[in-house]
Amino acid sequence: MKAYFFLFSLCLLTLVSSCQNSENKSSGAPAVSDVKSINAVLPVDDFEKKLNSGNVQLVDVRTSQEFEQGHLKGAVNYNIRGDDFSEQIKKLDKNKPVMVYCMSGGRSAAAAEKLGEMGFTEVYNLQGGIMKWNAAGKPLDGGSSSAGKGMCIDDFNMLLKTDKFVLVDYAARWCQPCRRMAPMLDSIALVKKEKLKLVRIDADDNKDLLKVKGVEAIPVLELYKDGKLVWKHEGELNAATLVKETKL
Repeated sequence: MKAYFFLFSLCLLTLVSSCQNSENKSSGAPAVSDVKSINAVLPVDDFEKKLNSGNVQLVDVRTSQEFEQGHLKGAVNYNIRGDDFSEQIKKLDKNKPVMVYCMSGGRSAAAAEKLGEMGFTEVYNLQGGIMKWNAAGKPLDGGSSSAGKGMCIDDFNMLLKTDKFVLVDYAARWCQPCRRMAPMLDSIALVKKEKLKLVRIDADDNKDLLKVKGVEAIPVLELYKDGKLVWKHEGELNAATLVKETKL
């Protein structure tokens, strides 16, 4: 009797499940894989593939000065930090995907969030921004052939020719973590000036050098002694951590 009841229950459960699946299919409910995500962060190759698929809107959210130095083909320039950004993005079609990028991914993430708040349902952010795009050898439009190249590797190596430690700070004016760290680095360099030299490399003005050095995101700190790299850190850090890790 118990075995019969068990088999009856199992058949009933299977029938209910089958009916539910049938209802979902007939109602046209999308599969999980069909659901589009707001602010999907795409690596360079995936971003390029999506861009080349067509029917997308590409937005460079950097400043006009940065845009003029080089940008992705077909991009419009709406500065995320401009007073009219909210008005500018109203020009975009909410029924088409929007693809955004900046220099390293931070500002474009904020732009993607803003687009989501304004009702855009399909937004793609370039992971690592133009820094990753450049590192992958992808093309840019605009800018002169010499714009942003800055110092060469030989010039950089000359900066290391000293008997002091050389702390290299790869930074940029638009980079908030870089700006927060700058006073701390200046203070340490001043206190330890007898044995430490601070060198600041602007990411916008030295794109070729950053590519040679393999710097794909900022901030990055490197410590050299006698021309040799003895320590490296990617991302923001405080003074205590810097002194502890470098033993300066």
